[in-house]
Amino acid sequence: MDYRPLGNSGLMVSTLTLGTVPFGGANGFEKAASVDVKGARKLLDIAFDAGVNLIDTADLYSMGLAEEITGKALGGKRNDIILATKGRSPLGDDPNASGASRYHLIRAVEASLERLGTDHIDLYQLHNWDGVTPIEETLEAMHHLVSSGKVRYWGTSNYTGWQMMKTLGKAELHGFNKPISQQIYYTPESREAEYELMPLALDQNLGSLIWGPLGEGFLTGKVRRGQKTPPDTRQGNGWPEPYVHDMERAYDIIEALAAIGEAHDCSIPRACLAWLKARPGVPSLIVGARSEAHLRDNLAAADLELSQEEHQRLEKLTRPAPLYPYWHRVVSGMDRLDPAEKPFLDGFGETIRNRTDDRSAS
Repeated sequence: MDYRPLGNSGLMVSTLTLGTVPFGGANGFEKAASVDVKGARKLLDIAFDAGVNLIDTADLYSMGLAEEITGKALGGKRNDIILATKGRSPLGDDPNASGASRYHLIRAVEASLERLGTDHIDLYQLHNWDGVTPIEETLEAMHHLVSSGKVRYWGTSNYTGWQMMKTLGKAELHGFNKPISQQIYYTPESREAEYELMPLALDQNLGSLIWGPLGEGFLTGKVRRGQKTPPDTRQGNGWPEPYVHDMERAYDIIEALAAIGEAHDCSIPRACLAWLKARPGVPSLIVGARSEAHLRDNLAAADLELSQEEHQRLEKLTRPAPLYPYWHRVVSGMDRLDPAEKPFLDGFGETIRNRTDDRSAS
């Protein structure tokens, strides 16, 4: 297992993080979760033995039950690992039981501490943007929580690029503690994060923790062209995520991952995780599993290295469409590309040339 710095901090995190969405199975999470305390303890032990040092949960997961199970399963090992959780999501009908207000965040952190059975949270993440609360209020609340010792570091999740930059800029302006990480969705099938969020992270030295790297079960090999998805899987039981833009393209990506997996005598998930962990600006991938076998298979991705040809094959197949202003920079031959942007612009030239050739021939 490799360990990489998390953003602008001295915190070193394992290449793979154990996610806890599968813990619990209540309050809307019945289709995604079923692991009890005994099962969670076993999964944690397997992850720790493989070198995982970061556990990620949230108050939203099974409405607090996942945090409770995590705390009980960790037991005396709590201080041996980095414990991350999230807050901000609606937790009831009370309009103040949601958001990034000082009122809600302090209460949410205190409730998470109790459920987790700990006196501090190593990484606390705002689960989504709050478009109502002034950002200065949110920053002041997080600064207070860090200063009080209840939170060691903080980050965000599911922010847009401008929301993340606003957060960073206002924190610097007012002398508040800055977030060190962003938790974002990023897979071979869904690479939208490369437009803004990944270059932002490289430029601002922000750690990107990748949630759902297997597409919430979409890229596990259970979804295949011409086959019925098993009803006992998340993608076969009506789970609403992820949003897939083009199913035929997605099937092509799954088939490519299957071919690479076959070449390495490994599974589709392992091939997928191996590709993602080598992408620019990715410190750690968050993996979650309901079974020991699936977890062990995911953890084995830490030791799998794809060839340069395999990386390029997947990069070409999964390359996102060159949106404006990115395509304009490429076709205009702009020099002085930003180093944080360049890794994600390099492939656009070929895509644009092929599209131009197709148009000329028609």
